[in-house]
Amino acid sequence: MTSAEAEVLGRKYAQRVLVQAGVADDARLAAAFATVPRQSFLGPPPWWVRSLSGGYSAPTDDPEVIYDDVLVALDASRGINNGSPSLHARAIHALSPQPGETVVHIGAGTGYYSAILSRMVGESGHVTAVEYDPALAERADICLRPYANADLVQASGSDWPQKPCDIVYVNFATDRPAERWVDMLKPGGRLLFPLGVPAETPIKGSVFSARAGYLLVTATEAGYAAHFIQGVSFIWAVGLAMAGRDSQDRLNAAFRKGGGKRVRGLRWKMPQASDEWFSDTNWGLTFSAPGAEV
Repeated sequence: MTSAEAEVLGRKYAQRVLVQAGVADDARLAAAFATVPRQSFLGPPPWWVRSLSGGYSAPTDDPEVIYDDVLVALDASRGINNGSPSLHARAIHALSPQPGETVVHIGAGTGYYSAILSRMVGESGHVTAVEYDPALAERADICLRPYANADLVQASGSDWPQKPCDIVYVNFATDRPAERWVDMLKPGGRLLFPLGVPAETPIKGSVFSARAGYLLVTATEAGYAAHFIQGVSFIWAVGLAMAGRDSQDRLNAAFRKGGGKRVRGLRWKMPQASDEWFSDTNWGLTFSAPGAEV
């Protein structure tokens, strides 16, 4: 494939992905998706590709197949894939990374979406990609070397960020936010993570979320605004302490009951409010926005 053909393929891919995500007018995000070569983060072909609604197809070495809104296996034996491009496009659009901002991408896999984030924050910004799995971290370290404003840390996601940052983007499911994810947000900072409960039965030895929603948290002067973007399915956190079974049962009950679309705030290290969708020790999700009278 010539460079001109690759450029055309990248533009078409970005257009399809952003249309599917419902954010087709985000020109900066489209440019990032168009210019970061996805195949560089997938390992050598053949690639195992799966549609968002079906099983893995036969292996392919055709780059055009992976430049679509499909999942590509990173470790098929454990059910680990590169993630849905349209899901990440919608998430990154919601986070709205700006030039010069600092991002901590937790659960970065091999670094593909870290590279896209690095394009969006530009040379004056910085992305720290954090990956717990040693094999994935080793691959991400190599894949991200061409991106001067990004680096890789092999560590537990609960230990990051280690200094204030503008964005925390988490790509595994968990039943509560880690303290650093919230405490290290700068004023106006954004956190996006899959909040949910784990499935009881592992798939290929890996635990996935049974129910989860992408929760966007924004640090405001009055407190933490929060709302769910959409329902998601993610691999469950490895290396993080989980909440107790009672907490998970109550969170599961909240998801079953519904009403998550009306969540507008995160109570953080404050007394329980009177209008909470879900309540736990030191945190909860409220129907009222921060600073609003209940």
